[in-house]
Amino acid sequence: MEYDQVPVNLVRDGGQQLTTRFKALNPMQQVPAVTIDGFTLSQSLAIIQYIEETRPEPHLLPSEPKTRAQVRMICDIIASGIQPLQNLYVLLKIGEEKIHWGQHFIQRGFEALEPILVQTAGKYCVGNEISMADLCLVPQVYNAERFKVDVTQFPTIKRLNETLLQHEAFKTSHPSCQPDTPDDMPI
Repeated sequence: MEYDQVPVNLVRDGGQQLTTRFKALNPMQQVPAVTIDGFTLSQSLAIIQYIEETRPEPHLLPSEPKTRAQVRMICDIIASGIQPLQNLYVLLKIGEEKIHWGQHFIQRGFEALEPILVQTAGKYCVGNEISMADLCLVPQVYNAERFKVDVTQFPTIKRLNETLLQHEAFKTSHPSCQPDTPDDMPI
């Protein structure tokens, strides 16, 4: 799928997502925001699901209802139960305790996620096909590493992340490879 990427630096100039221009795209003033097919979507899962429903390949949701539900459950654990608690806006409100805060909620989330992945994983998060769950896992592991969470205590999460990072699409879309990611990414 061809696309034009417009970087939004969350730190530079006090946060480019906080501009009036960006607020017109996403009233929550969060990334991502995607203009596609003549309208703008925000929130990662909504964007991924729209692409899944409107672009024929590759499929990111299994056709079988049980495995499709497992993919969605893993996505929700990450996107709703872990990631928002280390969102930049939240961390700024937490202040000096932000590192411990982030570590606590990543640790807690991974402690819940690991046994689920033990049950669902094959080569990838759910079985042997890349799914939406895998798209959510890689950036969350990146955040865990930024917050110095010991990922080795979660062997399934660690293995899945390492496997996914062998794919070119995951390498090029990795958070550390984005044009607006600072070399010394702050927490």
